[in-house]
Amino acid sequence: MKIKRDIVEKLKQWKDMVGRKPILLKGARQIGKTWAMEAFGRECFDYCVKFDFDKQPELKSVFQTTKDPERLLKELALYCEQPIVAGRTLIIFDEIQECEEAFNSLKYFQEDAPQYHVVAAGSLLGVAVKKRRMTVPVGKVKILNMYPLTFREFLQASDVQTFDYIESLGEIRHLPEIIFNKLRTEYRRYQVSGGMPEAVVALLENKGVSEVESVLQDILDLYELDFAKYAEPREIPRIHALWHSLPAQLSKENRKFIYKVIKSGARSKDYEDALMWLEDAGMVHRIFSISKPGMPLSAYAETDAFKVYACDCGLLRRLAHLPASIVSDPIANYTEFKGAMAENAVLQSLLPLLDDQKTYYWTSAGTAEVEFVLQWREHVVPVEVKSEDNISGSSLSVYTKKYLPPKRIRFSMQNLQYNGGLLSSPSPLSGWLDKLLSLTEHDLTT
Repeated sequence: MKIKRDIVEKLKQWKDMVGRKPILLKGARQIGKTWAMEAFGRECFDYCVKFDFDKQPELKSVFQTTKDPERLLKELALYCEQPIVAGRTLIIFDEIQECEEAFNSLKYFQEDAPQYHVVAAGSLLGVAVKKRRMTVPVGKVKILNMYPLTFREFLQASDVQTFDYIESLGEIRHLPEIIFNKLRTEYRRYQVSGGMPEAVVALLENKGVSEVESVLQDILDLYELDFAKYAEPREIPRIHALWHSLPAQLSKENRKFIYKVIKSGARSKDYEDALMWLEDAGMVHRIFSISKPGMPLSAYAETDAFKVYACDCGLLRRLAHLPASIVSDPIANYTEFKGAMAENAVLQSLLPLLDDQKTYYWTSAGTAEVEFVLQWREHVVPVEVKSEDNISGSSLSVYTKKYLPPKRIRFSMQNLQYNGGLLSSPSPLSGWLDKLLSLTEHDLTT
């Protein structure tokens, strides 16, 4: 099954940029980085050559003898069947963390051979760079973050008719019941598989829930092996304990990360490195609290108060041993964790839209909390997330009364509408946030 990834469109934009730099593609394991690079090569170039430094360790010797890109490419041409022609060939360096010299060569491709299109990626790139003390060629590469599939990408593969309808929206109004029902059904399926491509394919090709569970468990097992392979020995049990504490952390009513949930008596200084390791691996996202919603939001971050979400809602579900049948049932009552799953899935759709800006959350002395706060154009926008269609609660009202935001959002399982600055949207449409907010600029209402 062919799944269209939005990252390919970003790579297409990069292809024709003036002053183009080599791409360094970052993201968690098993999200499809290699597939995306190869798909981009097939679609946009006459030729595509891939050099995998894990499968072809002999390639390392090529980069140990010279730093000159032209000499490098002459030797690399001996390892591939397709020609390397400037402007017509995409050059892929995969698992680049296995060769520090190749990593450093990106600088020289930018300085001395910008006519070539070079894209590099690697497993646990952030972790490997730190562990091996590799120097990132700052200013010489374009770092592009990649994430698991969003629901928007999932829907395009699972129900193209519904996807096309949402894409064609020209105003904020109630969705037809048939579209709304399809959205809710597909969204629950998405929360079962999550955004890991292999799990999505297993679901969409009707291989059965047991196959989806097996794929997700294999990825979790692979992550566990990565702890042992890439982490310092003394950090391995801490990383393991922190990772497995995520369901318990997110099951708390306020979701704030508490080290004592990991282990009685645990302190931040003991687990901060483990948390940073998981962040560098792309396995978790840390969302900091803000003291007030001012611009820029980063100026008001409170680094001692944060929430931690998993990179993928499907992996989170499997990590928590939550049966797929529970997630698929709209009336199933799994209370706090249902809210956590809803927030994790929405965050998964928001992150690729933010152009690497961070998102935050707001709380008021423990009496009110808005799940996410983000910057959109010149606005600071509060985002409330509800797991189903029950929108009771006063947190967004408390925020609104205190700060008078011109825009605010509530994601739930209620239909689409806009009224008095409040965009009420079905959670499945979180991947269309920019489009929806743009439509509200014209004061379109139901």
